[in-house]
Amino acid sequence: MRAPHPHRALRKTTVGTVSAALVAGAAFGLAPAAQAAPAAAPPAASATDVRFVDIPGDGGTILKANVFTPQGAQPGTRYPAIVLPTSWAMPQIEYVAQAQKLANSGYVVVSYNSRGFWQSGGEIETAGPEDIADASKVIDWTLAHTPADPSKVGMAGVSYGAGISLLAAGHDKRVRAVAALSGWGDLIDSIYSGRTQHAQAAALLGGAGALTGRPSAELQQTLKDFLGSNLDKEDEMIAWGAKRSPATYLDEINENGAAVMLGNAWGDTLFPPNQYAEFYERLTGPKRLEFRPGDHATAEATGLLGLPNDTWTSTQRWFDHYLKGADNGIDKEQPVQLKSRSTGGYEGYPDWKSVGPTRQKIAMAGSTTIHANVDSGANGGIAILSNALEQFLKIPPTASVPLLPRRYTGVWQSERYASAQRVRGTAKLHTTLTSTKESGTLVAYLYDVGPLGLGKLVSNAPYTFHGKTPGRPFGVDLELFSTAYDVPAGHRLALVVDTVDPLYIEHNPSGAQLTFSSPATDPSYLSVPLREQ
Repeated sequence: MRAPHPHRALRKTTVGTVSAALVAGAAFGLAPAAQAAPAAAPPAASATDVRFVDIPGDGGTILKANVFTPQGAQPGTRYPAIVLPTSWAMPQIEYVAQAQKLANSGYVVVSYNSRGFWQSGGEIETAGPEDIADASKVIDWTLAHTPADPSKVGMAGVSYGAGISLLAAGHDKRVRAVAALSGWGDLIDSIYSGRTQHAQAAALLGGAGALTGRPSAELQQTLKDFLGSNLDKEDEMIAWGAKRSPATYLDEINENGAAVMLGNAWGDTLFPPNQYAEFYERLTGPKRLEFRPGDHATAEATGLLGLPNDTWTSTQRWFDHYLKGADNGIDKEQPVQLKSRSTGGYEGYPDWKSVGPTRQKIAMAGSTTIHANVDSGANGGIAILSNALEQFLKIPPTASVPLLPRRYTGVWQSERYASAQRVRGTAKLHTTLTSTKESGTLVAYLYDVGPLGLGKLVSNAPYTFHGKTPGRPFGVDLELFSTAYDVPAGHRLALVVDTVDPLYIEHNPSGAQLTFSSPATDPSYLSVPLREQ
């Protein structure tokens, strides 16, 4: 794919994050203790029967599970079934509240602990072939040991459970409906977008896996190579991720024809929305896409506690229609449903490309040179925490744009807007870059800047290059993470570019400089998608 290059110096502020991940990796040897951890007692079921069972997975590996059956189920009566693989690092009782609700409304629900975590056997295979086979084994068991209807099987899950559910839909034709919440379509495009390691995301996954399960040797080595920027293993890591990406099996998913609902958050720092939207567009069967404010799994979190939750309400409506045949209208609604970060209201669209049909360009005129290796103060915040603060308290990451040091940042701004601008979709950066070194990283940010210069983060994305000839210009095209954000009248949009962000590993050698230019024959710009007024 690409010629390997030696790893260049990492910025000092990344060391803490990466070291934490590697320290967590050292705890892998302690993980078997999690196997003996006692499971918490489930809440009492009101109108359902619940039991805890052992299900033989692939190769006979025991998967700890719980089964909810509608109370008073009569012999010979069949019910639609929903299988729920647990999220990464979560115990088998994760879905108890939702499983009980589903069983109360007439579903057989089987939730199982994914292999390698907590009391289930095996090792963490990161949605590998063993996990896909486990899903089919759980379906086998469900059909043999519960009053489940073999023609009405669905799968759902949050995060890791979402990915396994989508993968299963491409490998098992019995899966007729899927609700994949805070999941991924492309694993590499999620944590390695712009050819840049998402350091905090990988560290969180690695650390949580070490504390709650038994990572496989393959996972341990992949994390070590990934966080250590071992470019000699880049092709292997990409192949590893492709094997675990539902997008790889898109033809099979489409051929099997399961009805697929995807839900995610605008600020998901593990699985950004872009890759989910692209995956959605390529689905050909019944489908639905929902985006809401928040970060990874925060849009579903209250529902896991049994509280009212829009995501889980849509999930049940989806299954009611495609497994029960209920005429609840979900198939007649606009299939793309977006909740704005600014207004909190829902908007419906016929498809993803209709979300931001109008594009406005912010010109990047002239030539701007910035010095690398220093955090300018513009950054994407802290994984999970920052976007959750915006979701619940309306406090996004901020920066004083006029005070950003121009030695380390490039800043280009629009004029003040006379009316509100509704940013919807994916902003795209196009520029010409010249570096003094063969490798480097830049991070682009889009800010909503108020009259006093305070910028509220609208979006961001990283970009890394290797093997470039120092002093020779080359083109850069970068998609920022998709969003839905309203810029108030009297404000302006600002594109800010620097080279250091705690979210990402950077590859700028000491003393590197990046120059952004705008040739007359190929002008540089940021293209911002806007909803029609």
